[in-house]
Amino acid sequence: MFGRRKKNEAPAESVPAAEAADETASDETFADEGAGSGEEQRVNLPPAPRPDGPWDLSEVTDAAEGRVDLGGMFVPGVEGMELRVEVAGDAIVAATVVLQDSAVQLQAFAAPKKEGIWGEVREEIGVGITQQGGVIDEVEGPLGWELRAQVPVQLPDGTNGVQVVRFVGVDGPRWFLRGVISGQGAVQPEAAGILEHIFKDTVVVRGEAPMAPRDPIVLKLPDDAQMVPDGVQQEPAETSRFGGGVERLERGPEITEIR
Repeated sequence: MFGRRKKNEAPAESVPAAEAADETASDETFADEGAGSGEEQRVNLPPAPRPDGPWDLSEVTDAAEGRVDLGGMFVPGVEGMELRVEVAGDAIVAATVVLQDSAVQLQAFAAPKKEGIWGEVREEIGVGITQQGGVIDEVEGPLGWELRAQVPVQLPDGTNGVQVVRFVGVDGPRWFLRGVISGQGAVQPEAAGILEHIFKDTVVVRGEAPMAPRDPIVLKLPDDAQMVPDGVQQEPAETSRFGGGVERLERGPEITEIR
């Protein structure tokens, strides 16, 4: 079953330093926003080895085996899951796997050829959540360094509450895969295992076309997708493409496949 949710913004634009960049420009080093004020320039390290995934298309024999083909990524299929995709403007930019009371949102971005950006992205997410009044904790988890965040949210009864989410990320060859784990998977290790497996077994299809670093890798609907009316409100614009919509983490009727 499929239904579509839209945001009221077009796909996020590249950071100013990467505008009109092509593949040759992707080797450049990103600097912190404060670098111009005398702070030390941030130099990202090369992507770390990924012996357990996520995978690049060149690293798997058959990406479609046991996975759903979304064009820019192949997402593992597991029994009982719902697969939802999220659109920004006319482009599909994220996929969310829902399993009972847990979910993991997956989104892939172009990245510099020789540098990872996850460390830089963690800082950006942390600043955004802190500015909202949330609390973050940077820890080394099963998927590497991650952010565990307590994000202020408004509960259905109108009162204020806190939602716990995990931001995970992995740098690949010319791409970066970000995951947002929410629900029980964010607070109970036994519920997180299958979501962590889905993240690690995802295959990213970067392609050979020139892309500016941090541009989202656009996805597509599965060939057998069936659309249903959604009737959902549009979400407010996000302050960061990497934040995962932390101001509205509740589920919505995006495009959904039940397996």
